[in-house]
Parts: sequence; structure tokens; C-alpha cells
Amino acid sequence: MSDDRPIHQNTPENPEVHDVAAEDDTTNDPSASHRTVQPGEVKPLRTRLLVLIALVILALDLITKIAVVQWIAPGKPVEIIGDVVTLRLVRNPGAAFSMATGMTWLLTIVAVCVVIAVIRISRTLRSPWWALGLGLVLGGALGNLIDRFFRAPGPLQGHVVDFVSVGWWPVFNVADSSIVCGAILLVVLSLFGFEPNGQRTHSKKADAVAQSEGEA
Repeated sequence: MSDDRPIHQNTPENPEVHDVAAEDDTTNDPSASHRTVQPGEVKPLRTRLLVLIALVILALDLITKIAVVQWIAPGKPVEIIGDVVTLRLVRNPGAAFSMATGMTWLLTIVAVCVVIAVIRISRTLRSPWWALGLGLVLGGALGNLIDRFFRAPGPLQGHVVDFVSVGWWPVFNVADSSIVCGAILLVVLSLFGFEPNGQRTHSKKADAVAQSEGEA
């Protein structure tokens, strides 16, 4: 009678046999290497989206201004909805909605600073909503900035072409409405904690609290 025993015999004297078999099954499983927790994926940059939105707004602003200067005479508004909505040519030396009319050169410098700030933010921009807001602001700022540089009476003092008149509201253009809409969107995003890099403020705080509780 032989005393030889199988190497992997399932006996109480060999409790580690089950662990060895489990390791062998894991080794033979081709999907085992994919079971490790992968780090969170980094969101893609949204610079192209920002540039695309800005170019669309800029093109619309330039085309509409050229058409208005060509087809609408000063002092002869075109009625769209009676006297409530009209198209009228107005040369605006001030900011959006005819504000700060005596500070044309300062407004030009402010517009240049806005463009530079948006370009700097775009380097780390990963939120599509921020890309939309900044694209609206950038396109509008560039549209009015072109008027400041290339329209009469001269560089840095050029008057912006406004043409949309709605009721009692000051006359405005595509660039003005784009800047205002973009600025409102950016304020809302900031209030709700959305950041340009695609993260959210309150979620980062929650992660920090969870991490501190785990360490405790």
C-alpha cells in the first residue's frame, strides 16, 4: 500500500490549497488584468469649441453691420414689428447699449484686456459650458473691437455700429447681445460651482471631507 498523496489534495492539513487554486484561476483569466481600478479620465480641452463659437459670433456681427451700413440710412429706421422692433443705424462711441459714451479709448483697452484674459483661460478650459460663455464674450468683444480700430473717427476711438432697437431698450448689435448673454452664463456657472477646468467646487469639497473621514 503506497503512502504517496496528491500534491493538491484537499485536506485540513493543507488549508492553503484553495488559495493556490484561486490564484491559478485568476492567472488563467484573460480579463483579470482589467479588474484594477483605473484613475479618472481627464476631460478633453474645449479650446476648439471656444474658438468655433467666437468665430461664428464674429462672422454674424461683421455681416450684419456691413449690411446695415449698406442698406439702412441714418434717421430712416426699418420697421420689423411696428414701432416696437425696428432696425436703425446708430454710431455708438460708448460701450454696450450706448453706455459710457465719452470713454471710447478706455473701452477699447478694456476690450483688449478681455480678449487676452479669455485666451489665457482657454489653455486649461475643459468645461463645454464655460467654452460657450467665453466664446460668446470673445466673439462679441472682437466684433466691437474691430469697429474701435477700423471705423471713424479713428483707431481706438472708432464708433461701434448698432442697429437693433426693441421698445425703450437702447439700440444694440449682435456683439452686444453676445457679450451680455455670455457674461450672464459665466456668472451662473460660477454661482453653481462649475469651474473652467470641468470640475465642480462642492464635489471637490465632498471628496476632501470623505477622504478625511476615511483617514480618521
